[in-house]
Amino acid sequence: MSTKITRINQIAKERPKEVFTSVYHLINLELLRECFKELDGNKATGLDNVTKDMYSSNLEENLNNIVDRLKTKSYRPNPARKVNIPKPNGKVRGLAIANFEDKIVQLAVKKIVEAIFEPRFPNNMFGFRPNKSCHDCLKYLNFCIERRYTSYILDADIKGYFDNINHELIMKGLQVHIKDTNLLKLIKRFLKAGIMENGKHITSEYGTPQGSILSPVLANIVMYYGIILFVEKIKKTAKGYIEIVNYADDMILCF
Repeated sequence: MSTKITRINQIAKERPKEVFTSVYHLINLELLRECFKELDGNKATGLDNVTKDMYSSNLEENLNNIVDRLKTKSYRPNPARKVNIPKPNGKVRGLAIANFEDKIVQLAVKKIVEAIFEPRFPNNMFGFRPNKSCHDCLKYLNFCIERRYTSYILDADIKGYFDNINHELIMKGLQVHIKDTNLLKLIKRFLKAGIMENGKHITSEYGTPQGSILSPVLANIVMYYGIILFVEKIKKTAKGYIEIVNYADDMILCF
């Protein structure tokens, strides 16, 4: 992580109510180059079929071109290519595969948003977070059941969570701590870019597609403000023990 983003993360930890008004400029050549290096070159390609190796053949010019378009606010994400992956239950999971260039910018945006919001997320949220895994989630759940006061559990998930999150809710969540209109507009452009399925361009007011680099942190922000804080509020007046253990769109409530 770049030094400036590390500093933002530190400020977010030290000042829980901090609002960031100027972070868009951090998506510079240095950060984009860092994101390029981190991306897996073996992943599926987007609609343009450009691989990491192909993009690297003219890397500096390509990255400078992104920087110029970001500065002039002319950068427009392309629709993602939708692929359906079979699930063990016989159903399919739709994944959105972005063009390689859009993956670079998405990762840069993710690093900034994550630096700001990670310190806000509590220890009972485990999905798609740095240094947390499904094994950590199970250990915490085991602690809640065996070592606390759990007599009842409610196992739940939100049906089609990623496909149905309202864009307005995502933006409201972001605006709690981000007031940089340029970054917010860029994120909204990613949400509105849509997908291409069977040759048809599909856009919606809902959804942040699975497979998108940016989607997990946006989904966690909505989960945090929509459900986690709601449960925390209930705890203050509840007569008994309540805990929620969350992993992406799955959750277990202990009572």
